[in-house]
Amino acid sequence: MRIGLQVPQFRPSTPETMGSWMAEIARTAEEHGIYSMWVMDHFFQLGSWLGPAENPMVEGYTTLGYLAGSTQKIKLGLMVGGVIYRHPSVVIKSVTTLDVLSGGRMYFGIGAAWYEHETVSLGMQFPSMKVRFEQLEDILKLTHQMWRGDTAEFQGKQFTVPYPYLNPQPLSQPHPPILIGGMGKTKTLKYVAQYADACNFFAGRGDEALVEHLAILKQHCQDVGRSFDEIEKTVLSTYNPAEQSLEQLQARLVDLHTMGFSHAVLNINGEYTPDLITALGDQVAVQIADL
Repeated sequence: MRIGLQVPQFRPSTPETMGSWMAEIARTAEEHGIYSMWVMDHFFQLGSWLGPAENPMVEGYTTLGYLAGSTQKIKLGLMVGGVIYRHPSVVIKSVTTLDVLSGGRMYFGIGAAWYEHETVSLGMQFPSMKVRFEQLEDILKLTHQMWRGDTAEFQGKQFTVPYPYLNPQPLSQPHPPILIGGMGKTKTLKYVAQYADACNFFAGRGDEALVEHLAILKQHCQDVGRSFDEIEKTVLSTYNPAEQSLEQLQARLVDLHTMGFSHAVLNINGEYTPDLITALGDQVAVQIADL
């Protein structure tokens, strides 16, 4: 089982130290067996244990570029990109550029977006759920088209792209894995089955919901003639060092693997320090790598 690390908050860094701190965390994760590193695609903080909306937040694709230049082998991605924030052609170009410059290490994380407060506050449009999901399907279709080098005019439900030319093409073969975040039974999981290489579920929804939604995804795969086993099942989980030992975390990850997940991405409810990241790698990631 693979272990990833998401950085949704920036303790204990400050704006003056954030760059060196984040590079150190990424290099430490890479050196100690962490498979992937992720940042959120948000502009405001999310509340709850992450703090109020006004807490520090950095832009996702810029941060991934910085991390790509700070590391050599760890996989990188947004958990997950919001389809409403950028034109799809620009997103595909950004992901492809990062894949090329990182040596083929990108995931393409994408979802329908949900955080209306940040969107409206910053003067962006927050369309209806129907429109957001039409935009999501458009970018998924366009991504496949551009990554196979097809420059025919693209006409989607929300976007038209007259000449979808892309050069260079990504280094990842056949292309960077497309990961869709979310657990919507009707559209999100159907899109995973139709267009994606990976899904991301939320462990906080509870084990019963995780198992149920994996079964729904499997049915969607059968409906479209897709092998369920082709899809990488990832799960986002929060680790609180003050409440859970590394042994307990390892046992929890084994449970998630038993449910059917092969890649667990961890948030840390607490400070991200090199010592903690080292322990996560040496005492957890390495121990369950062969599951």
